[in-house]
Amino acid sequence: MAEDKEQIDFTWKGKDKNGKVISGEIAAFSDTVARAELRKQSIRVISVRKKPKPLFSKAKAKITSKDISIFARQLATMLESGVPLVQSFDIVGKGNENPAMAEMLLAIKADIEGGDTLAQALGKRPIYFDELFCNLVEAGEQAGVLEGLLDKIATYKEKSESIKAKVKKALTYPIAVVVIAFIVTAILLIFVVPVFKELFDSFGAELPGFTLWVMGMSDWMVANWYYVIGAVVAAVYTFGYFKKRSKAFNHFLDRTMLKLPVVGMILHKSAIARFARTLSTMSAAGVPLVDALESVAGATGNIVYYNAVMQMREDVSTGQNMQYSMLQTKLFPHMVVQMLAIGEESGSIDKMLDKVADFYEEEVDNLVDNLSSLMEPFIMVILGTLVGGLIVAMYLPIFKLGAAVG
Repeated sequence: MAEDKEQIDFTWKGKDKNGKVISGEIAAFSDTVARAELRKQSIRVISVRKKPKPLFSKAKAKITSKDISIFARQLATMLESGVPLVQSFDIVGKGNENPAMAEMLLAIKADIEGGDTLAQALGKRPIYFDELFCNLVEAGEQAGVLEGLLDKIATYKEKSESIKAKVKKALTYPIAVVVIAFIVTAILLIFVVPVFKELFDSFGAELPGFTLWVMGMSDWMVANWYYVIGAVVAAVYTFGYFKKRSKAFNHFLDRTMLKLPVVGMILHKSAIARFARTLSTMSAAGVPLVDALESVAGATGNIVYYNAVMQMREDVSTGQNMQYSMLQTKLFPHMVVQMLAIGEESGSIDKMLDKVADFYEEEVDNLVDNLSSLMEPFIMVILGTLVGGLIVAMYLPIFKLGAAVG
């Protein structure tokens, strides 16, 4: 589809209604589209050429999830202030600092001016606006409460981005520790230990077993460092390759991550928070429970919870009580099940689930902070053991020599 392609900048030359030669630039999907657009403006085209790119041009800005989250909040604020939809897109688009985001918003504005509903215009860009986002917007348009629902979408996106950032921080920290430990150890083995080895060889003295073992490891690293780097690069590439292409690998990874100490607890609680926040938002929009659960499953961010929620959807569609189905999964704490049951009975399921989401988002926040506090001494212990061990190995012969001389 044309909407999914990247627009190209063209320079053009033509004549206006009075025959005066004019020129300028235009962004279009092809030179044919550019010519058609110019003709609409009553310009008789002389030439249209692709604009040459600068030799040292900057990489094109990308549209991130954060950009979408900020846009949702800006649009909600504009509409609640009484600004018409098309004008809101014009203001938000022209004022956006990300050129790619600005271009997309102005293209959405053009679609709406062309007769599309907001949901239809957003649905043409599924890379940036998922099915959940579009369904909620459509529900808001049909019920005539787009402003209020956009506010809920904006809150949902902000909370989702916040919890994603916290989970990312929790996962990045341990990896960073391992990488730092590996780099420091490699530097010591390749550059520092060989200097000590030359010194000890000149003494001709018998060396302790621990020192000989470290020197042997150093010799191996010096001789095979390129294999080690190659193996690390290959491992990282293989991991990335299978993560992008293998569903079975991702399933294995998701299940394994949930079993890890501390990190697994963070992932469990973040999945529950996402479940509660998404279901709350969709319930507030009046989306039927069975339809909502499919979107909720995808929002949990983990295959174990995805499968559990899809099983709940199947149970609910056959008339089973959701509370009982949730208990059967053995993934949701008793408090969550009870809060959902109270919400169902009182007709305020969205408010109850909002409280659940708030509670578990705070829990994730606290766990991430605790992990950071735990990791600091852990880093010191790992680096201290590695660096300290290597230093002790190098100084043991010197201590022995000093004792012998004394």
